Amino acid sequence: MRVVLPEDVVRDIRRHAEATYPEECCGFLVGPDGGSPTASERRILRTIVAENRTDGERRRRFEIQPEELRRVERLLDGTGEAVLGFYHSHPDHPAVPSQFDQDHAWPWYTYIVLAVTSGQAADFGAFELDADERRFAPVPWTSDSGSPDRPVKDR
Repeated sequence: MRVVLPEDVVRDIRRHAEATYPEECCGFLVGPDGGSPTASERRILRTIVAENRTDGERRRRFEIQPEELRRVERLLDGTGEAVLGFYHSHPDHPAVPSQFDQDHAWPWYTYIVLAVTSGQAADFGAFELDADERRFAPVPWTSDSGSPDRPVKDR
């Protein structure tokens, strides 16, 4: 699976992450409805910002409430679009999912993690959860301009 992110989506995620620094930002990745979990490409069309509703330390955690996911799904109902995944930032931390992220993830969805260092957006990583192994696996991503992803090392 390869994830395609338009340049404006990349820009939106970067801006959101910088605006919420030093806390984690989070949001929804929206794309065409009807995609197959076995498709070779997942095209993200836009993002919808979510509120980080964690009761814990927002510099290290994010939480999207189930009611907010249901609200966004209702908003997209009948539009030909669906929630294909989620994004969040890691303030002053690498662009790889934490153990907490992995423990709370769902299979099939794409997860974008963005490192933010000293308030400046840095590397992206795209990941999907293997349902059998319950582990994240990196997936390649490109922008719609054809710019290839940069490899992100596991921590």
